Amino acid sequence: MFQEQGAISRCQRQACWFMMAYFLLLASPSKGFLPNFWSKVLTLSLDSHTHQYITEQAILNITTEVLRGTTKHKEDHAEEEARLGRSFWRAMKEVSISNANMDFMMSTKFNPVYHFDAEAIDDSILMLRRFWTQIVLSVRAKEYESARFTLGQLLHTLQDFYSHSNWVEMGKKSIYLHLLQPEEPAVPVAKENTPTCVDCFTPTCRNNLLPALANPQGNAHLLTTGYDSYSKKPKGKCSHGGIMDRSQYLSARGGINKDSTSPLFSPHHYLHMEAAKMATNATLSLLRDLKDTVGPEVFLKLFRVKQVPALVFVMDTTGSMFEEITAARLRAHSIIQNRANGTEHPGTFLLVPFHDPGFGPVYEADDPNQFMEFLENLMALGGGDEPEMSLSAIQLALTHSPPLSEIFVFTDASAKDDYLFDAVKALALEKQSKITFLLTEDPSHTTRVRRKRRSKDSLSPDRFALYSSLSSLSGGMTIFTTNSDIHRVSAVVEDNIAVNKVTLLHVKSDQELMPRHSFRVDSSVKKVTIHVTGTMTECILTSPSAQTQFLLRDQGPMAEVEYFQGLYRISLSPPVQPGQWHLQAMSNDHITFNVIADSSVDFLYYFASAPNETHPGLSRVEGCPVAGAPVFLVLTVNGVTSAEQVSFDAMLLGTEGQSLHQVKLDRSSSGSFSTLEELVGFVDSVPAVPFYVQLRGTDVRGNKLERASTEMVLPSHIQIQTSSAPHLVPGHRTTVDFDILNHGPARLFNLTADDDCGYLLMRGPHRFHVEKQGSFHGQVYLLTPASAQAGVTVTLTLTVHAHDPPESNYAVVYLTVVPLNADASPPSCSVVRVQSDCTEICSQSSWSVSLAVSDSRSGLAALQVHKGEGVLTLFHSSPPAEHSTGEAHSSEQQHAHKNTATSRGLHHQYERHNYRARLKTEDPPLNVSKWTLDSSQPLWVTYTSTCCSDQAEVLVWNSAGNMKRCPLTSGQQRRHKDRSTESSGAGRAKLTIVSLLLVLLWPTRL
Repeated sequence: MFQEQGAISRCQRQACWFMMAYFLLLASPSKGFLPNFWSKVLTLSLDSHTHQYITEQAILNITTEVLRGTTKHKEDHAEEEARLGRSFWRAMKEVSISNANMDFMMSTKFNPVYHFDAEAIDDSILMLRRFWTQIVLSVRAKEYESARFTLGQLLHTLQDFYSHSNWVEMGKKSIYLHLLQPEEPAVPVAKENTPTCVDCFTPTCRNNLLPALANPQGNAHLLTTGYDSYSKKPKGKCSHGGIMDRSQYLSARGGINKDSTSPLFSPHHYLHMEAAKMATNATLSLLRDLKDTVGPEVFLKLFRVKQVPALVFVMDTTGSMFEEITAARLRAHSIIQNRANGTEHPGTFLLVPFHDPGFGPVYEADDPNQFMEFLENLMALGGGDEPEMSLSAIQLALTHSPPLSEIFVFTDASAKDDYLFDAVKALALEKQSKITFLLTEDPSHTTRVRRKRRSKDSLSPDRFALYSSLSSLSGGMTIFTTNSDIHRVSAVVEDNIAVNKVTLLHVKSDQELMPRHSFRVDSSVKKVTIHVTGTMTECILTSPSAQTQFLLRDQGPMAEVEYFQGLYRISLSPPVQPGQWHLQAMSNDHITFNVIADSSVDFLYYFASAPNETHPGLSRVEGCPVAGAPVFLVLTVNGVTSAEQVSFDAMLLGTEGQSLHQVKLDRSSSGSFSTLEELVGFVDSVPAVPFYVQLRGTDVRGNKLERASTEMVLPSHIQIQTSSAPHLVPGHRTTVDFDILNHGPARLFNLTADDDCGYLLMRGPHRFHVEKQGSFHGQVYLLTPASAQAGVTVTLTLTVHAHDPPESNYAVVYLTVVPLNADASPPSCSVVRVQSDCTEICSQSSWSVSLAVSDSRSGLAALQVHKGEGVLTLFHSSPPAEHSTGEAHSSEQQHAHKNTATSRGLHHQYERHNYRARLKTEDPPLNVSKWTLDSSQPLWVTYTSTCCSDQAEVLVWNSAGNMKRCPLTSGQQRRHKDRSTESSGAGRAKLTIVSLLLVLLWPTRL
């Protein structure tokens, strides 16, 4: 680590910028080839297409396209969106935020390679292909969160090509295939000493590109991109342009960017829509390629489509845990049985055992039966000292489970590895995952004599304080119960991972007081359950019609109460009356209220700032927001249609439910989603105390709804920002840079680093002093073992603590292992023979194409017929030299299905040639990895179809996961000059006619 101290500006100076931008938002509805919706407001170009808009629309379109292809039931557009689920909207936002942040992160915003700037076109292309390889590796390793982050980065760079280059001005009408397909033709890049632009002295620049670089007839033959203020611009080169680019005043003056429809920011603004259309087509094409590369089912998992909450158990397996393990088995079985009847994906199941000194491994399954097998094999054995490695196991659970998970920890022991508290807290807050502890131990016991545990030492009465803190911060619960009650208490597991579960109230109440807490039930709510932890001496429930029920005294018509040791489970009687409900309770200790319900209406949120260095827009705040500083609150509400005309605001609530700050929300209209509202509000000063976010809505008829976040927001006067997030290379050392900004007084800081794979060379703590309003730059180092598996993601957490006054903040970084020379090249498929006798009666004639399919580096992995109504036949050796098409048209075949006719007609001919397999469109990919022992030899295939279907497409994968599209047509001899943008992508095949001599000279057997 090393230190660089520097002054930073105070938040108040930025407040004017925040307020000016916010007033612009209030003055007009925002609708925005800039980062996100906020960019359109700041540039006054409300009809522009932003990275966010292009990305989110494309993801939604391809996702619904995949769903229609995998389900028989057809839904209307709004119904399709409504059923995608909250997890999908979060996954989509992760990609679009990662995309937009390329314009804001220190490691990417000034680097021309990430933006196709400064004619760094070749390097940008290499970056694109490296991103693609990283995404495929991550998906294959089931590291979906890391894959979404990299996908956002790739899409940003890909989309920037069409806005920052002269591709549109060259008269091109389709996407540039060479960007992600090395085998496609490349357009030369203008050399460093080649002028590309002439001076332009007006905001709108027309005809400022030289003739070799701009030609509406498509005859231009040189590529260029603009230079900006942060790159050295040679004389005569084009600038990026716009009022934020100082290089526009250097020869050649002006610029060529098409980022927006505003002439102030984009000299070629009049071509913005054309560039945006190109970028959209490229994005759609890439997503289709990703879908075909990983498969439709995995693609839906990547975006967490219709995913129910993950079931995550962290289990203490020492000898005293027999009842707890049994309760977990029974509860898991009940959940699996209930999910078996639903239409959603059964979800992800994780089990992480721990004891002392061991923990793990992670047992992960998509198959519920396999998960039950894991649980059945779990044994309560051994014992030892009271503390166990519980936080290590929870850290594993958090890194392997998806965001928005519910994690349930079964134990009767405190944490031995308390040094991991900061890392676990950071991961829980970052992923918005809840941690609930089910403890079969009385915390007041100060000695330990339990079955199979040998410890008789005195124990601290606050030894479970870390658990209580983690559950409170994450929005979970800590329940102290008994072995006899653990099965009934575990009902909270089933309650909390129900489909469409939302939170109406989550609050902690002081002892001996009897405060009044309220929650609102709206018409979308179907079921309400209240969990209260602790021991109450009195509890009063009041309905919207002012009826009351003393819950501890009698069973009334309003609610049914179940009491187990440590937990009250209160179910409101159906139908639940809409309106404001109230709860009052008295206790001898702290109690926690958690009110949950079933509803399709929920929300997600994040905090953002408005940097103005390179691109105007909103940048997601890393970690917790800065106390006392201005900030934007961005929310997405799913399940409410625009036709319902609901107005929203937000309330920042203290930990006991008190109102701290009301936030007015306005629609951003960043997309045209039927059931998703994106809202933005301005907070002039973030509260200095912990708080929750509550969403409030009112429709035109005065009906109200409320939803609450459960994770606690912890404002701090410290910021920690990671300025680089490189990938990891096996056998190499990696450096991660970070910056710490001190918005408080001069003081001493500690930095602690943790990773879930043990690659860090030094964990810390690292001590340093930072002056008032000062900064600190540092580095941490990781060493990746040579044996590290490609695609695995290492989760790095950085936590900084300040002393006097004590406070902290965090950053979470995902680092993917990518081999140094990873194979990024797709397989090849070369046409060796084409035959066609198509006539006017298409069902009585056929055509065929024979291919040599090979991959010289990683070897072939699989083939699939993706489009077409014919049959693909795979051979041991080269296919027959002649097809007797007359054989395909016997009287029997004329009465059969056209596909069957073709297949039968060549049956005997293929039998004589010893074919290996036949594939049709509906067949899954065929594994051929063991068929070609020598990667230098091709696999011979022939596609045959009746002339009623004149096009087909074969997909070929290699063992590295790269995919190739091989388009086939009945007139394959005639090369198509115009290629369809929509059917081309990262694996588009460039088919070549190979001489018949290749067939004759090739070995007759593979």
